[in-house]
Formats: sequence, structure tokens, C-alpha cells
Amino acid sequence: MTDQNAPDTLAQVRFVLVNTSHPGNIGAAARAIRTMGLHRLGLVTPHAFPHPEATALAVGADDVLDAAVISTDLPAAISDCRLVLGATARRRGVVMEQLTPREAAQRVLDAAAMGYEVALLFGNERVGLDNDEIKHCHAAIAIPSDPTYSSLNLAQAVQVIAYELRVAWLARGEVVSAPVIEQPASADAMEGFFAHLAQTLDDIDFHKGRSPRTIMQRLRRFFLRAQPDLRELRVLRGILADATRMGRIARGLSLRPAEPADAHHEE
Repeated sequence: MTDQNAPDTLAQVRFVLVNTSHPGNIGAAARAIRTMGLHRLGLVTPHAFPHPEATALAVGADDVLDAAVISTDLPAAISDCRLVLGATARRRGVVMEQLTPREAAQRVLDAAAMGYEVALLFGNERVGLDNDEIKHCHAAIAIPSDPTYSSLNLAQAVQVIAYELRVAWLARGEVVSAPVIEQPASADAMEGFFAHLAQTLDDIDFHKGRSPRTIMQRLRRFFLRAQPDLRELRVLRGILADATRMGRIARGLSLRPAEPADAHHEE
């Protein structure tokens, strides 16, 4: 089996490490993905990079390190992605869809075969992805480790998911990209919509003094799960604009002084 179909699928996939503390983990992660035929590494605010320890632990995967894209924030790192999955420990109470690495690999390859950019997120070594980071994901990836000892380091988690991707890719053989009709909106476009949605809910006083955090979290999950395309997003934003406009008209009418009942009655 050759890698001749990699540009159509695996090349669409990037591994994004967020707020990595130890440069050695960056190098070890680069080695992990390179051994599986993957090449794209994104780094969001790494504590130290470039660094000799990263180079040493990459063990020859210098091409991955040299091409690594460094971003100052997570939205910038995934702005053009149509599918974003976050590796996180399985937690009770998390309403986001949770996939095994094997299920995630199939989801990733389906999206990549359509020509979509895909990001796989990995959080800080100590705390993983926080709520503000995981909210950008369409679904979570949970490695089914032993619950009595589930301590995987960053590079190990990257290796597990990269391995599942390669196995799934090899099983598919030659992949023919399906024609793209309407692509899901990019992460950047979705963030613009979420900002517009939040502002509209404020403008029409939807929250009635209550905290908007919970409702916005639920709405984010709903729309990320739906994966609207750009045309659908334009329709939604048009609805938001009209809601804001009608809210302003309603407020203007409510501020007008009431006319006497017989104001228009002719004597």
C-alpha cells in the first residue's frame, strides 16, 4: 500500500496542541504523527518552541517541527476547519457527543475525503482542554483507558489517535474525493455567527437579567452539531438582523407617549 492517496485525506488533517508546557512533548507528538504518515502540527501559545528538547524527542521528524504553525489563540489555529474534534477524558455530565478514537477516525476521514480541513485538539498536559477550548469542538474523543489508571501523557494520546487514523485510512484503500456541493461553515464563520447570536439575544433582552452563559453553551453545541453551511449561516444571520431591527422598533413604540383615547375624535 502506497501513500498516493494521502493528499486527498491525511493531508487535510492537522494535530493542534494547545498551551503545551513542555517542549519535549511537542517533539514526541511530532514523532508520533510522522510515524503514521501525518505531517501537520499546529501549536497554540506553546510555553517554549522552538527548543532543543523538542528537536531531540522528535527523533528525525524535523520536517513536522519545521512546518509547525504557531498561533496566538485557538480560533486562529482552526479558523478554516470544517470539523474540529477535541481529545478529552470522558466526563459525566458532558452533553457533547463523545467518540472513541476508532469512531473519530472514520468521522475525520469522511470529512477529509470531502476536501474539508480537519483539526484534532489536545490540551495542556496538566489540565487538558478547558471549557473555553472544548466549546470550539463538534465532538470529543475519549480514549477508553482503564478508569483506575487513565494517565496517558500528551504524546501517547496523540499516538493512539494517529494510529487509528492510519489504520482506518489503510482499510479504505484508494479514496476518491466526493464532489463538494455545500461545505460546512468554517470555524471562523461559526465564531462570527455565535458573536452575532449572543449580541442579538442581548439586544432583544432574551435573558431577562439571567446569565447568558448556559444558553449560549447549549446553542453552540446545537449549531456545531448541525454543521450549517455558509448559505444556511447567511439565512440565520439574516433572521438575527431582522430580530434586532424588530426589537428596536418595538422598543421605540413602547417609549412613545400614549395618546388620549379621543385624540382623533372630531367634535
